[in-house]
This record gives sequence, structure tokens and C-alpha cells, in this order.
Amino acid sequence: MKALRDLLLQHRDDYEAARAAFAWPELDEFNWALDWFDPFARGNAAPGLLVVEGDGSSEVLSFDDLARRSDGRAAWLRSIGVARGDRIVLMLGNQVELWESMLAAIKLGAVIIPATTLLAEADLRDRIERGRAKHVIVRAADTGKWDGVAGDYTRIAVGGDVDGWRSYGSADGFVAEGVTRASDTLLLYFTSGTTAKPKLVEHTHASYPVGHLSTMYWLGLQPGDVHLNLSSPGWAKHAWSNVFAPWLAGATVAIFNYERFDAAALLRVIAKHDVSTFCAPPTVWRMLIQADLGSRPAALREVVGAGEPLNPEVIEQVQRRWGLTLRDGYGQTETTAMIGNTPGQPLKPGSMGRPLPGYDIVLVEGEICLPLDNRPLGLMVGYRDDDERTSEAMRDGYYHTGDVATQDEDGYITYVGRTDDVFKASDYRISPFELESVLIEHEAVAEAAVVPFPDPVRLAVPKAYVVLAAGHEPTRETALAIMRHCREHLAPYKRVRRIEFAELPKTISGKIRRVELRERAEGGWSEADFPELRA
Repeated sequence: MKALRDLLLQHRDDYEAARAAFAWPELDEFNWALDWFDPFARGNAAPGLLVVEGDGSSEVLSFDDLARRSDGRAAWLRSIGVARGDRIVLMLGNQVELWESMLAAIKLGAVIIPATTLLAEADLRDRIERGRAKHVIVRAADTGKWDGVAGDYTRIAVGGDVDGWRSYGSADGFVAEGVTRASDTLLLYFTSGTTAKPKLVEHTHASYPVGHLSTMYWLGLQPGDVHLNLSSPGWAKHAWSNVFAPWLAGATVAIFNYERFDAAALLRVIAKHDVSTFCAPPTVWRMLIQADLGSRPAALREVVGAGEPLNPEVIEQVQRRWGLTLRDGYGQTETTAMIGNTPGQPLKPGSMGRPLPGYDIVLVEGEICLPLDNRPLGLMVGYRDDDERTSEAMRDGYYHTGDVATQDEDGYITYVGRTDDVFKASDYRISPFELESVLIEHEAVAEAAVVPFPDPVRLAVPKAYVVLAAGHEPTRETALAIMRHCREHLAPYKRVRRIEFAELPKTISGKIRRVELRERAEGGWSEADFPELRA
């Protein structure tokens, strides 16, 4: 595996060479913590983890610290009965115990069910029941959320003594036992549930730990980098950019714990700690460009966005102010990074890039699909205990992502929307993302989401829910200015016909719940209010 990693590092600026030379490894027995991380980490004094708190204080663990401390956690967990194949709900914040616990669980051959600290009781019950968890590791401050969650599971509290809970410990004498198959289950992810009940995504000891070689390549990571990613524990992107991809490259995982987003504080952390690669969701990038980006932090080399598509306006603003190309990427909880704008390659406005090394992409009636006759290592096994959903996703020889895109003659892929987000107006297909990208170019718009609004003539018309930028009021004049902007930049059939100023409902992972907006799409400003804007 090291040879493959080194190949990608060697060709970090040569996309064609990397694509041509890379092939996924064939693995039989493999344990990422024991076979990759420990050999690299032991005796290595370089910083492996940097955690910066909101008050500016920080904690640094070397790679060797992480290897030794995870041994201690693994030995202690085994002593209280955690066995190979046991499922553990891991519900911690961005604290050192999170990384120690992940490494320890991998070393034991246990199965990790990541969980955000924002989950409610019903969500936790779902993790225990459908996840069949036998153990939970939880921040002491969050143990009260489990009071109503029945079940025969070991309760482990981190950061304080809690009645009825074991205090997290450490022990000596860890020795690896048994064989870990690369095909053994390692991770069970509950998806964020933007349109339906969360699915339970199954990944193996190979699919995420090794599959994230593609993610490492997209991020542009190099040994010795300090990589800061803004992502909450419990979601797949956290494992992408805060665990596997950086440590495959030999880079430092950097974390900034803040209670309330503060652009100035974030930029100070990036500068002070010599962050060289920075990844954030589009929501954060939109907030950053609303603030004063200032001059480019000296060490910063790569800037990327993921989670939702990046609007061209955001990319242009970062390029103008920092002289850096903000690179988009695409993947799912079900996969590692599949598509991306990679370092050193031309960027096409609006495109999320080209297929990454190890991934072949096919558009089937516009839907992004992966051919299963050349199955990428980073693709999930399936949806655990849900054969119907798995069969639907893996039908006709392809894995179906549920995302619609276009592809040009150079192979660049442009996101259109979810298959259930794209809608028809007057028999034209409307991409919400395209309209949203135009909307946020207007100075009054901080965020926007477009959904269909029923119309007796056109079947549907585009309605925009708009979050206003600071200093702008939700008035008729503001709506008129935004609609005039849309008229100037969109074809008549694409024009936004209704606007409502409102906060956008989001999942706890930060994705817009369009299903909720579609359900409540009524009222707001109509074209009748603005006769001069009628088509």
C-alpha cells in the first residue's frame, strides 16, 4: 500500500499519470491501525494530532503518542469485554479520546458506529436497536441523553465520573490477537437522513482506511502538512479528512473547536499553526467571503470544499483575495472521494472536477454511477440489514449515487442536483444548484435554496428560500433587486418566480433539508407583485 500512496504523492500535479498508474490493492488480511498506522507512528515524534480550543489553548500528540495511547485504550476495552466484531457507538467531540478510541477499536477488530453529540434520544435508540451496539463511549456531559435508551450495553463515560457509567480507562500489555480480514466490517454509518429514515452504510477494514487514498490525492496532502478540516465527529467527512486521508499521507490532523463560528478567529488559527491544507463545507466558505479574508496565510497551499457543491462566485472570491484555487470534490458516505478538481489542474467554473484515481464514472440517464464490474475499493459493502435498499442502489450492474450531473468532452463533471431535487417547469429540467449559484452572486444573498412551487400552467415554477447577508432587510425592494438580478443572468424558463426570506432547515450534519422546503413551499413573493418581471 505504501507504494501506491507514494505513487499518488509523486504524481500529485499530474492527473493523467496518476489515473493511468493507479490500481486498488488486493488485500486479504489487513488492519489499518496495526499494519499501517503503528509501523509509521512508533518512535515518530512528529505531530500527529493538534487540537486548538476556542480560547486559543492547544494540545499536541505525536504519532508515537497516538500509537501508545491507543494501545492503552485497546487493552482496557478488552479487559471490560469488548471483543472482535462488537459494535461500539462512539459519541465524542473533537477531543483526543476520539482518535485514541478509533485506533483502539480498529486494533481490536471492533465495529465503530460514529455518532454526533447533537443526536436526540430517538436517534440514540435507533443506533442501539438497528445498530445492535454492545458498547457506547460518550462524553460525560452527554450521558444524560442516554437515560431513556434501554438496552444491554456497556456504558463508558469520558471526562468525568457518572453514576451507572464506567469511567474510561487505560491499561498496559496490549497485544494484537486474531486475524483481521480486509473484508471484515469496520464502520457502520447512519446517513444524515435528508429525505428519509437514515440508512446504515457498511464499510470494511479496506474500503475506508485504504479507499481514502483517492481522498488524499484530491486534498493534495503531502507528508508533514498540517491539515485543518471543519467537520463534526459522527459524519463520514470527519473520517475522510480528520483520520484516514491525512494519516495516509503522514500529515498532522488539525482541529479547531469553536462554540460559535468566528471567521476572524478561524483565520488566526490557520495563520498561527501554519496550516498548509484547509477543507471546509460551502456554508463556511460563504461565511468567510462575507467576512474579511485578508491576506493569504503564509503556509496555506491548498483550499478545498466538500459536503455540497461550491458555487462559482465563492471560488472566484477566494481566488481574487488569496490567489488560491478553491477546489471542489465529490463523494458520499457510501464512498470515498470519487470526483475532484486535483492540484495543478485547470479548473472549469461550476465543475466539481474529473474522476479520481481508482474511480470510473458513468452517467446513466444523467445519474452519476459506478460500474460494478470494476468495483472501486472505496465503495461500501451495502446498506446493512436492508437488502431492498442495497439492491436498488446496486441495480443493473451499477452503483447509483442518486446525483445528477453533466460531463463535457474533457471529462469534467458538473453537478446538477439530487435525482429527487431536479424538477420540471414548462417541460424544462431545472437544476436548483444552477439557480442557487446565480442567486448568491447577488450581494444581498448569503444562502439560497430553490425548490419547485406548484403552478397550474407551468406544472411548477422555481421558488427561492433566501437567507440575507448582513446589512440587508427582507423588503419588497430587496426581493425586486434579487429577481432583477436573476432576470439578467438566467434564461426565461429558469427564472426564480417566487422568493421567501427564511432560515434554511438543515440536518445536524449541515445539509439543507430540501424535502422540508418542498413540503412548505407556499406563500412568499410572487411574480404578481412585480409585473415588470413577468416572462
